[in-house]
Amino acid sequence: MTAVQQLISVRPVKPEDFDKWAEYWGKYQEFYGVDLSPEVTRMTWARFFDEREPVQAAVATDGEHIFGFVNFVFHRSTWAVNDFCYLEDLYVSPSVRGQKIGKRLIEYVQGQARERQCDRLYWHTQESNHTAQRLYDWIAERPGVIEYRMPL
Repeated sequence: MTAVQQLISVRPVKPEDFDKWAEYWGKYQEFYGVDLSPEVTRMTWARFFDEREPVQAAVATDGEHIFGFVNFVFHRSTWAVNDFCYLEDLYVSPSVRGQKIGKRLIEYVQGQARERQCDRLYWHTQESNHTAQRLYDWIAERPGVIEYRMPL
């Protein structure tokens, strides 16, 4: 275990985390080739602090620096009695990738989903994101689902 790995903890976001989260949020969007409006970013951030919202976020930190984030959503499903947990966004700073911080962030969400007695934790990634897939294939199973989208 590296020194960085030993110092890292994962915790829910705090209002003072906004600047670093927003920086990483921007880099995450760049990677996926999207440009979400400032309104979407503001609304997403506000949802993390609204107890009525099912959207949550956590950060990986050593207490001083933030190294990544995870955003996730609890939702109902027609396939289960209990909620599902959708891990929607995951980003780790390139400076610390390969140090199992992404795994720690996913395990945090797994713990939250277990605490809420969810019936499933799931996420998606791009077919071209081979780096992330190495981690995902190590810790989870691929169900073989293909996603389709229809413009609204």
